[in-house]
Amino acid sequence: MSLNRRAFLGSSAVAGAGVALAGGAGAGTAVASESKGRGHGRPPKRYSFTVMGTTDLHGNVFNWDYFTDKEFDDSAHNDVGLAKISTLVNRIREDRGRRNTLLIDAGDTIQGTQLSYYYAKIDPITAKRGPVHPMAQAMNRIGYDAAALGNHEFNYGIPVLRKFEEQCDFPLLGANALDAKTLRPAFAPYVIKRVRTPHGRDVRVAVLGLTNPGIAIWDKANVSGKMVFPGLEEQAAKWVPKLRSMGADVVIVSAHSGSSGTSSYGDQLPYVENAAGLVAEQVPGIDAILVGHAHAEIPEYFVTNKRTGKRVVLSEPLKWGQRLTLFDFDLVWEKGRWVVEKAGASVLNSNTVEEDPRITSLLADEHREVVAYVNQVIGTSVAAMTTADAPWKDEPVIDLINLVQAETVKGALAGGEYAALPVLSQAACFSRTAAIPAGEVTIKDAAGLYPFENTLEARLLTGAQLKDYLEYSARYYVQTAAGAPVDTSKVTNAEGIPDYNYDVVSGVTYDIDIAKPVGSRIVGLSFGGAPVDPAAQFVFAVNNYRASGGGNFPHVPGAKQLWANSDEIRNTIIGWVKAKGSVDPAEFASVDWRLTRDGVPVF
Repeated sequence: MSLNRRAFLGSSAVAGAGVALAGGAGAGTAVASESKGRGHGRPPKRYSFTVMGTTDLHGNVFNWDYFTDKEFDDSAHNDVGLAKISTLVNRIREDRGRRNTLLIDAGDTIQGTQLSYYYAKIDPITAKRGPVHPMAQAMNRIGYDAAALGNHEFNYGIPVLRKFEEQCDFPLLGANALDAKTLRPAFAPYVIKRVRTPHGRDVRVAVLGLTNPGIAIWDKANVSGKMVFPGLEEQAAKWVPKLRSMGADVVIVSAHSGSSGTSSYGDQLPYVENAAGLVAEQVPGIDAILVGHAHAEIPEYFVTNKRTGKRVVLSEPLKWGQRLTLFDFDLVWEKGRWVVEKAGASVLNSNTVEEDPRITSLLADEHREVVAYVNQVIGTSVAAMTTADAPWKDEPVIDLINLVQAETVKGALAGGEYAALPVLSQAACFSRTAAIPAGEVTIKDAAGLYPFENTLEARLLTGAQLKDYLEYSARYYVQTAAGAPVDTSKVTNAEGIPDYNYDVVSGVTYDIDIAKPVGSRIVGLSFGGAPVDPAAQFVFAVNNYRASGGGNFPHVPGAKQLWANSDEIRNTIIGWVKAKGSVDPAEFASVDWRLTRDGVPVF
């Protein structure tokens, strides 16, 4: 759809953060105030400018879903991709003057779609005479000024990240990504941009980049012994005063860290995972924080600094390029420097504009190449399988994932000390729309079952630990009294637990009694037809996200590691289907778990 300038700006205003700034002047305009008392009665000099922000782009350039091979759409009709963001950015620059704007990002850029995977693994940017990463090409063309490092930047290893950094025309910032030996920043901690004003004195805008300390756990294989990642508050407290002493008039933090002050990894993570709000609260001298990592939409959120009483504005635009944050700053000239008088934030929705043809044409060849790749046929399936009911029923398509994982681990441990132990496997429903069709199966079909770059490990668990693990997983269900109506749209995701944090385990059988309270729902846990012995030992095939504490599941992070693989589980599934040639659910599908209430099956 087309949108005229007046309608575009009018529709984008968010309560408390108008697009037109104080005094009725647009951003980038010098305003003569009527106020007295400053400068011996002369009206003070004023200036306004805008900082735009994105986060968690996750390899999205086009408004396209490579797992379904069609235009992206969701229930809210959001759009995704840098091509859409580029159109929004162009309109803001046109309205406010390009010299009165900056554009930054808060991380998780080079992982998440088959487009980004392809140029990390299939046609890697690290190869001799390798391609330029599509995200670097798009962000360079749009004209980003800086980007913070996200935790997913490290998924493909440091060489891929360094090559991406080399290909970007803007700095990748990470003040708390330190060299493990020297404890000095391994990336640029900050950048200071000069914004030219009509008053002869530039505004010095410092952007401090902070990344997530969880990288040390989540990508341990890639960073151990090479980099360390201290807490965000600690490093912000170190750098913000330095930036002020260097003459920064405005300090913005681009933080790949949510605002909630919580961690999803419990005591596995020595620092707070979602610390952006704590940084605003504890570290004086910050004017605004671009928040990332949490995949939440926060148009405008104020946190009061405990030491100064000053309000700091935070904003998190929705993931994948669905939103663009606008930070609007009103400055006044006081005592020989620019001072922030007012700051607010709002977000723009990328579904209100068309894709920028400059970006889509720039990467048209790369897009076609990846579409051809994901449509390669790797085998056939005797019957269709879907995840539509997987959150509440034992479905064959989840059994397939567990079968592949268990067989892979058994093969890896064959002939060794633990070869005789039974192998169990965990899997989750990552998407309720994933499907394996009857007939030809393509890479995109298999990849859609496992959209994350998780790898496979084997850990040693006891029967008692397994029971605890399953009880923890069963928190996912809303307690529902026996005989009460069951609405599948309301029985799952208790306390906001996402689908990907509900695990089912193959190799054992059990009931989940959702009439019972959390902690006492697993009934009849059996192996080989007999109750599971609490002291029995099992090999547990588990993804590295769980093994490193993801979701804060019990026991697994501290369990003995028997084996680990660096290949993505997604690729293992694709390779298994290729080797098998034909997939027949009748060969592996079984009902190992079910929902009950007082012993009566729910379905």
